[in-house]
Amino acid sequence: MRRTAALGFWLLPAALAQAPAGAPYTAFRNPERVAIVDYAGDAMEPFLTCDGRFLLFNNRNDPAVDTNLHYAERIDDLHFVYRGEIKGVNTAALEGVPSVSCDGVLYFVSTRSYKETLSTIYRARWSAGVATGVELVPGISRRVPGWVNFDAEISADGQTLYAVDSQFSARGIPQTAHLFMATRQGDSFARVAASDRLLQLVNTDELEYAPALSSDELELFFTRVHEIRPDAEPHIWRSVRPRRDAPFAAPQLVGAIAGFAEGPALSPDGLSLYYHVRENGRFVIYRVTRPPDPAGVHRHDCP
Repeated sequence: MRRTAALGFWLLPAALAQAPAGAPYTAFRNPERVAIVDYAGDAMEPFLTCDGRFLLFNNRNDPAVDTNLHYAERIDDLHFVYRGEIKGVNTAALEGVPSVSCDGVLYFVSTRSYKETLSTIYRARWSAGVATGVELVPGISRRVPGWVNFDAEISADGQTLYAVDSQFSARGIPQTAHLFMATRQGDSFARVAASDRLLQLVNTDELEYAPALSSDELELFFTRVHEIRPDAEPHIWRSVRPRRDAPFAAPQLVGAIAGFAEGPALSPDGLSLYYHVRENGRFVIYRVTRPPDPAGVHRHDCP
């Protein structure tokens, strides 16, 4: 579920129309593999906490595997030490797609209660690898059978959830996948009325999922795929806007990332983009980097 949790979570449709592509975004360069010391499993859906200290991720999104949330502690930008599963959050159901607001609230996807609640987005208090007070997030689900929110990321300030709506077939295959926004209202969330307009140039007839935001919410990364088959290659895209109430512009493909790539996550300073790739049959995490912008365009301070 986030980012199959992307192609790893679900089987997706076999063929979708290809959208026109503009010039690629070329500021990011130099793909490098990220090492998670003392961890030998698959690593997908990376997320870095606002202080840059922890890398959160889930293992392989596969029905044959117990997909759980894990974390590692930073040594440097390319090396993290595995600390184990996130305590207090994992079940025998699927748990994936972690993100954490700067005030320490963990959001994630879980299928634990979908049959009863038609909902998949949960949250908990996060503290150095421990989750407490796990609860369902109200106001996100359409509460219609067959509709699933399989991907989401919370904004740095904890006020906006960027999530995915997907309509599934009777065989459990996503027929659509589009991004939407919901804002916090007390302990609940409500879908943003202008969400379709703000994301009009991002959502297409293809599948869009795995949203990742800069802390100022002016830069959006996501995954898009147009034809799903065993050798499918989803790609990562970027869109920007001048202010939070403005629509996102037509997206650009992140040119430095080749092959099968999903699940982008921006570093706190905005200069590194982490993501997972399929490499020799395994899912591993990579990153690309871009230089600082003298005008401060790529500066993303936490709120």
